[in-house]
This record gives sequence, structure tokens and C-alpha cells, in this order.
Amino acid sequence: MKTEIISSTENSLFKELRLLQATGSKGQKARASSGQALLEGIHLIQTWIGDPNLKVLLTSGTGLKNPEIAEAVYSHLETCPDTRLYQLDVALWDELSELVNAPHIAGLLKLPQSSINPPQAISTLAGDVLILDRIQDAGNVGSILRTAAAAGFAQVIAVSGCAHLWSNKVLRAGMGAHRLLDLYEGWSTQQVLSAVTAPLMAATADGESDLYTLTKELIHPVAWLMGSEGQGVSEEFLAQAKGVAIPIDPRVESLNVSTAAAICLFETVRVRR
Repeated sequence: MKTEIISSTENSLFKELRLLQATGSKGQKARASSGQALLEGIHLIQTWIGDPNLKVLLTSGTGLKNPEIAEAVYSHLETCPDTRLYQLDVALWDELSELVNAPHIAGLLKLPQSSINPPQAISTLAGDVLILDRIQDAGNVGSILRTAAAAGFAQVIAVSGCAHLWSNKVLRAGMGAHRLLDLYEGWSTQQVLSAVTAPLMAATADGESDLYTLTKELIHPVAWLMGSEGQGVSEEFLAQAKGVAIPIDPRVESLNVSTAAAICLFETVRVRR
């Protein structure tokens, strides 16, 4: 096992890692141009063990003394021997990792083509789809992806304006769900409307249909629409979708979008059972 050492913040790979960590458009641009995302923490690394798209592992001398990290590293290298292993100085690790007191393990993952290809390359998306309309909170987006995976909604489209699906915070909140999903992002409203074949169901507080009356509709493939935290589903989408309301106590104005997504997706699962 050959280990490459990184001991300086001037190292080119270290600089690339910091760019991939950046928030907002800077980080999104770096991930899109390199076709890679940074996985931080033992749980995410364990999720991708054995996947050849996990092309780089990063740890430290301290990290390799951790039995769980050592097992993950050696297991992945045994299955994917072409993986490059880097050992960072312990002092550098504190500059790299956003996780306080977390085990020293990270990796570089090659992003799937569905996350990189322009929407124009995809003519239609049949079957169940979950559409995220400009949801900006990374924690909400990651929680929704985790729920989508659990409910069997494998196709997820993020409309332009959403938190980047492969950002550090979304990855951590997703808890490994990304590996189970086909993720598409950067789509316009019109591109979604052109590609998605299932009927659109928009979760909205003033929807004309009660969620729990949609038995016949939910038996068949459906495209659930979840809108942004402040503005909800866009008017352009609402003009083409059935508005669906979740019955709640009238003293409460609305539900968190990740909660609403969980209710709608698992009501779909319940109906189909």
C-alpha cells in the first residue's frame, strides 16, 4: 500500500479540497468543473466502500490508528486497488475538516453523469420523480434526499436555485442516501415540465385536493413537487400541477418542507401497499 504525504497548505490537492468544500456558487462551480465531491466522515466513506468512483482516500497517522477507519481504508483498497491514499499531517486536518473532533477520514468521489450532464441530454424521465423547487437550506435538502431513498423515489430533480446536492452539508444530512438516488440538478422549470412524464402533484398549503383523498392518483407514477422554504412552489409549476394540501391544525401556518416531503412520499408508499 503506497501512501502519499501532504504536509503543506500549498499542496495542489489540498487547495483543490478546500475549493470543493466552499459554500455557495464557488463550491458548486468547483465540484461541477472537477466532476468530484468531497466526502467527510466515516459514515459517508463506509457508504461508498467498494465503489470504484471513490477514487481518493484521505486520512492521517492518527486516523489510521482508529480501527474503524483502518478497516474502511483497507477494505476499499482491497476491492479498488487503484484508489490513491493520502496521509495529511494532523495539523492540516484541522484546517481541512469541517467536523469538530471527527475521525480523520475523507474521500474524493467521482460524481455520476446524471449530476453533470446538461438537462438537454435527457429527453424524458418516466416513473416516480421528486422535484425540489429552489429549496435553499442544505439541511432540508439532505433530509429530503434521505426520505426519498427510504420511500423508493430514486429520481430527484433539483431546479436551479436549490442548495447543491453534492455540497458537504447536503451530503452529511443525506447520510449516504445519494448512493441510492439518480440525481439531476440545475434544471429550469421548463426543462422539468418537458422531461417528466408523470402527473405533477404540488405540496402547497392552499391546495385544492386533500392528500388523503388521492388514493387513485397515487397508485400510479407521480411527480411530487416540493417548493422553497419562503415562497413555496413557483407559479409556473402550479399552473401545470394538482395542488395538494396536507391537513394540519389551522392555528399552524405551514410545515417544514422536509416534513411535508416525508408525509407526501410515505402516503404514496402507504397507498401502494
